[in-house]
This record gives sequence, C-alpha cells and structure tokens, in this order.
Amino acid sequence: MKRCFNYKFVLNFCNFLFLLCGILLIVSGCYLFTDNKRILLSRLLAAPNDRLNALPQPLLYYIALGLAIAGFVAVLTSVVGFWASCLHTYCFLSIYFLGVVVLLLTESVLCLAITLWPHCLGIGLDESQMVKSLQSYYGVPGHEQYTNAMDLAQTRFGCCGMKSSLDYDTSLWRLQSYGQTNWPVPLSCCVLENAPQPFAYLDPKPANETQCKSLNHLSYERERYTESCLLHLDTWYREQYSVFLGASLLMALVEFCVLLAIIMSCTALASQRARTEDIQNATDQKRQRRSALSQRGLVENIYEPEVELRANSGHSMNGMCLGGPGRYVSSQDFSELFQRPSDPHTHRKNTSFEPISANFQTQGRNYLV
Repeated sequence: MKRCFNYKFVLNFCNFLFLLCGILLIVSGCYLFTDNKRILLSRLLAAPNDRLNALPQPLLYYIALGLAIAGFVAVLTSVVGFWASCLHTYCFLSIYFLGVVVLLLTESVLCLAITLWPHCLGIGLDESQMVKSLQSYYGVPGHEQYTNAMDLAQTRFGCCGMKSSLDYDTSLWRLQSYGQTNWPVPLSCCVLENAPQPFAYLDPKPANETQCKSLNHLSYERERYTESCLLHLDTWYREQYSVFLGASLLMALVEFCVLLAIIMSCTALASQRARTEDIQNATDQKRQRRSALSQRGLVENIYEPEVELRANSGHSMNGMCLGGPGRYVSSQDFSELFQRPSDPHTHRKNTSFEPISANFQTQGRNYLV
C-alpha cells in the first residue's frame, strides 16, 4: 500500500506539472495573439510560399491559435489524469496514456519539421525568393499586410531591402509608381525622427527627407539604412523557433515523466491486485480448512461417545465375551464387530450377527433408561 501511495503521489505530481504546462501554453497563445508586430513580421517568412501567402492572416497567428488549442487539450488531458489517478483503473490510465502519447508525437513531428525541414511548412529564407517576393508584393494593392510587415522590419532592424536598397529599383512599387513620386526607396528606409514611437512604421517621418531621397551615396549614407534585412530576418526567425523548440522540449520532458508515472502506476496496480488475490486465496483456504475441521469434529462427536453396558448384558460371539461389569463399548467396537470377515466354514456363527445387534440395541436402551 505504501508503494502504491508513492506511485500515486508521483503520478499526481507529474499531472500537476502537465497541467501547468497546458496553462502556460494557453497563456503563451493569448500573449502571441496580442503581439501584433511579431505576428506581422511572420508574413515575410511565408511570402515565398504561395499557399501560406494566400492565407488571410500571417503564419504566427495560426501558430498562436494552435498553442492555445494545444494548451486546452493538455489541460483536459491532465484533468483526465487526475481522474485516472483517483479511480486507479487500467481503463482510465490507458486513455490518459494514449492522450499523452498523441500530444507527444504531434509536438515531436512539428519540432522536427521546423528544425530540420522548414521548407515542408512553407517557411523559407532563400535570398532570391525573398527578393522576388519584395519586388512582387511591396506597395501593391491587396498586399497591405506584406507592405506593413516590410516597413516594420526596415524600421525595427534599421535595414533597407532584402538584399540591398537596389531591390526597389525593379520592384512594382517603383515601376508602377505605387509609392511616393521620385523616391528611390520607401520612407521606412530613412532614419526616422519618430522611430521610438511604437507605430512609426505606419507613419514614417524622415529626419532629413532631402538627403534620404538623394541618389548620391555620400548624401544619403547617413540618412538612409543600407544593411540587408534578410540577415536580420534570419536571426529573428532563429530566435523565434529557438524559443518554440525550448518550450516544446520542456513540454516533451514533462510528458515523458507523465508516461513513466503511468507505467509505474499500472505496475503498482498489477502488484496490488496480485497481493489482494493471494490474500483472498489464503483466506479462502483457511476458511475451507476450518470448515473441514468443523465437519470432521462434528462427525467424531456423533460417533465417538461410548455406551456403558450393564453387568448382566454380557453376550458372547464367536467365542468372545463382549460384556462385563463396567465395560464400555465404543463405535470402534461396533465397526470391528460388524466388519469382521465371514468364514465359509463357520457360516453358522456369522448368521448370529443380527440377533446380537438387536440385543446390543436393547441393552443400550435399558442402560439409557
């Protein structure tokens, strides 16, 4: 019982950790929903993939939704785990085990896909594809999210263009005159006077507008960003998936502990049932032994009392004297008397058993009276 109690304590402790992980996932998903800039930047990562780019919301929006759903499922699974720990049956422990295994496998597949094969999810940072996406989507009507995401990246990281500021020379924004007239780069590429403001990327105000739009390198090098945004985006992407990978590994570790606790509980349950069956079998054997002894004692009490014959009740059979003063005859005497084998040469003597038996019964009744 003590070992079973210890296993239950370990299982409940692991369930509590699993419940905390589920709550943290829900909180993380809700926090990610409120981080609009982080979600907006993820639009640039999915831009090279046509299917992900066609989604109405950026990639991190759906990841945040998935985190919240996964946290809710983890909380429900942990509640089932507490229930299984209280009932302590194979059925609920098996259901809990399968639920944790499904969550663990799903997280493992996603982590491997994001870490080893990001292209499987449509996430790619190929330089040529990113430059092509910039030239095709920036400033074009219907792609406002991508335009705002690029302005945010250039304002936040202090960069201009995916590869360089020359990416805008052959872009639709420049060729179709979607942007400011006679501006070689967007305003977000300039050093802004309102850069500390949280929404400066939506309303950029250059500190020196004349020098920023100049075509002379010596004139704009101090008033315009010249670094590549692709390197900053790659660093930002690695930071995001490192956090996601670390959280997933922590969650997987807790789930492994839960699985081990479930296995230990099942083992303890089997041992407890085996001990209970052994105790029950031993109890049944003792009860049967006592019943057999009681029945045997009852039979001995019925047939064991001796009968005292009177002094004048002596008779002989086969030349033997059976009675005398103070002589007691027990049930064993009767059995020896009636079970004596018959002799074919003395068949006459054996025929006298019946009257002698009757005489014994008469003398017994006279003695009792």
